[in-house]
Amino acid sequence: MQFQLLIVTMVLHFSTAEHYKTKPSFVKTCLKSDPEFDECSRDAVQQLFVALGPGLPEIDMPPLDPLKIPKIRILQGEGPVNVNAALDDVTVTGFGKTEVLISQVDGKTYNFYTKVRVPKIRIEGTYDLKGKILLIPLVGRGNCWFEPTNMTIDIVSDVKLYEKDDFVFFNVTAAHVKYNIGGLKLRMNNLFDGIDSLEDSTNAYLNANWRPVSESLRPILSKTIEDILITFLQQLFHNLPANFMIGDVKYSSKKGDKKV
Repeated sequence: MQFQLLIVTMVLHFSTAEHYKTKPSFVKTCLKSDPEFDECSRDAVQQLFVALGPGLPEIDMPPLDPLKIPKIRILQGEGPVNVNAALDDVTVTGFGKTEVLISQVDGKTYNFYTKVRVPKIRIEGTYDLKGKILLIPLVGRGNCWFEPTNMTIDIVSDVKLYEKDDFVFFNVTAAHVKYNIGGLKLRMNNLFDGIDSLEDSTNAYLNANWRPVSESLRPILSKTIEDILITFLQQLFHNLPANFMIGDVKYSSKKGDKKV
């Protein structure tokens, strides 16, 4: 597939918050020098997901489940998917049941590798679509939902360290995602100006052929997940000192090789 352009815009409007000065109760500290670090880190990240579920108002983080996204815009060119679409008033549920399978941290770069499993995600909103999926012309505007199930997500987060107020912090500069799903259901209402026969047959076809549909939508879904993750990771780790998570984190400042 020739991938020309994909744009996903997500606006969550985080405000600036005061970072944690003392370690919050939901944070578990691990040591890189501990041979059992990976197991400890997996448990620590699992605790973070539990805390993120209802949100952390003290650092202006909204709930992760349900996650509210005002707008997602998608533009993708040639290939089996050719889409000019917008999703508005999006609600994503299911991330609150995330199971952390693997959590590893590179001892030199502090890049994160995380593998998670989410039993079911439901994405609901209103759509405005003109394009094609699997070469099927699609035109419509109305309510829609998508349900990926048994989803495993591999996440590599690029990280830089920096110092603020005598604390060391993780600056997550990028998130790279690969995923697999065990199933996909979807429904787009009011396709083809509400012509019931075309709407029902098209939705039935897309559901019956969910595997190729999922593969066709993979770049879009991957980028959407990456944008959601980078927003949350940056907000969280700009307000949660790194040494609360990794007790023996080492950081050399540009001024005098100070180590923490």
